[in-house]
Amino acid sequence: MNIFQLGRSIMGVISDNPRTEPMHYGEVFGVWSYLTAAKAALVAYEVFYNHAGDEELRSLIEDIMRHGIQPQIEETEKLLKENGVALPPTPPGRAVANRESIPVGARMNDPEIAYTMASGIAATLVACSQIMGQSIREDIGMMFGQFHMKNAQYGLQLLRLQKKKGWLTTPPLHVGEVEAVGV
Repeated sequence: MNIFQLGRSIMGVISDNPRTEPMHYGEVFGVWSYLTAAKAALVAYEVFYNHAGDEELRSLIEDIMRHGIQPQIEETEKLLKENGVALPPTPPGRAVANRESIPVGARMNDPEIAYTMASGIAATLVACSQIMGQSIREDIGMMFGQFHMKNAQYGLQLLRLQKKKGWLTTPPLHVGEVEAVGV
C-alpha cells in the first residue's frame, strides 16, 4: 500500500458523520476513565449529601447529582456501548441517612464538603479539557465541551456559596505595590 492508498483508507474511516467513525485509543481511555471517575463521584456526593447540614449546600449537591453527574454518566455509557467498549463497574449507591445519626466526630463538616467538591470539580474541568483536546471525533469533543461548561457553572455556584457562607479560605492576597527592581 502506497502513501496515497493509505490516505484514502484513512479518509474512509474519518467521515462526515462522526458517529460512524471509530474511537481512537486515547478517546476510549479518556471517556472510560471519565466515566469511572463520574461513577465514584456520584457515590461520594451521596455521602456528602448525608453529612451536609447547610440546606443550600444540600440543594447544590442534589442538583449536581441529578443534573450534572447522572446525565454525564448516562451519555458516556451510551457512547461507550455504541462503540463496543465494556463499561467500568458501578459502585453501589449510598442510602439517604439522617445526619444526626452520624456521630459528630465521624461527620464531615460543610466547609470540608465544599472544599472536596471544589477540588473534584477542578479535576473534572481538566479531564474534560484533555478529552476535548485529544478527540478527533467532533461529537466527543462537543460532548465534553458541554460537560466542561456545565461543570464550570457548578464550580462558580459552589465558589459563590463558599464566599457567602464564609467557608472560603483565600491564599495570601497581594495588595501592595510592586517595586521596580534593577530598573
